[in-house]
Amino acid sequence: MISFLIKNIFKGFLSLFGVATLLFFLFNLLGDPSRMLLDQREDQEQLENIKIKYGLNLPIHERYFQYLNDISPLSVHSNNKNNYSYLSPKKSKLTWLQTENYNFVLKFPNLRNSFQKNDKEVSSILAETLPNTLLLAVAAISIALVIGLILGIISALKINSFLDKCIMVISTLGMSLPSFFSAIIFAWLFGFVLHKYTGLGMTGNIIEVDDFGEGTKIVWKNAILPSLVLGIRPLAVIVQLTRNSLLDVLSKDYIRTAKSKGLSTYAIIKKHALKNALNPVITTLSGWFASLLAGAVFVEYIFNWNGLGKEIVNALNSSDLPVISGSILTIAAFFILLNILVDISYSILDPSVELK
Repeated sequence: MISFLIKNIFKGFLSLFGVATLLFFLFNLLGDPSRMLLDQREDQEQLENIKIKYGLNLPIHERYFQYLNDISPLSVHSNNKNNYSYLSPKKSKLTWLQTENYNFVLKFPNLRNSFQKNDKEVSSILAETLPNTLLLAVAAISIALVIGLILGIISALKINSFLDKCIMVISTLGMSLPSFFSAIIFAWLFGFVLHKYTGLGMTGNIIEVDDFGEGTKIVWKNAILPSLVLGIRPLAVIVQLTRNSLLDVLSKDYIRTAKSKGLSTYAIIKKHALKNALNPVITTLSGWFASLLAGAVFVEYIFNWNGLGKEIVNALNSSDLPVISGSILTIAAFFILLNILVDISYSILDPSVELK
């Protein structure tokens, strides 16, 4: 287990290194970031000040290594306050080596500051928006898992029946629906046409200002429609995977033996078949959960949900490169972490699978 974790964490860091490198050179080849900060206004003095402030006056290779130094948890920083690599002691968690000119520190990755939001730290922006996206993703995957398993089991037990065919048609339709299209349909139908009966709005966030404007309140119902929309496609996949996997398990010899002993269908499904049928479902579920973080972009924007997806869209519209790169790196880290957790859960569900 330990060797597996070390190996995969190392691979994860290599993957993040590749993503960070790609982002850096992609954004620096798109244009001059300092001019993006000024919205293309030609103010040479202000332009030079911005370049010095953000280290954009350095050669590109120095900027690249400084960027890697910033996002790395282990980094080197100058003791000179006028140097761009200077790190305030308040931002470093542990200085593990100090020399006359440099400090070697252990810190949280520095994702730098937003170009557009009054120089606000990107990590602060992510801390405000990421929990909302995670809430949607967890709600969506929970809905997909519960309903998908139930429908998949029913479909497997009623194979080739009218009910089975209906479930398969609906699940196929669900997989083919783009999230942005279903988001528009759901917002219009349940938030506008049927608003009188559902009580749901077309847009809304989890935290809203109260009617008197004196504080905030949590509005859970605003999460219903975006969660349902995000859960449609993984639900359809889980239905088909559960059905096919369960049919395969039910054809095994040990299931026939259990039936010959007089066990009920419920007992066979619960104690023997379902656990073994869950392996491909769990594997796919993890990939979908990570994908929901990226796929929530259009859904959050349509429902005006204050999450990471909406923040990415706003950052793209305003060329806020630090926010874009920080968001992408965060999503990539979630992908890597979830892949490791899935491999571990896979071995737990199936003891014959070894972590290698």
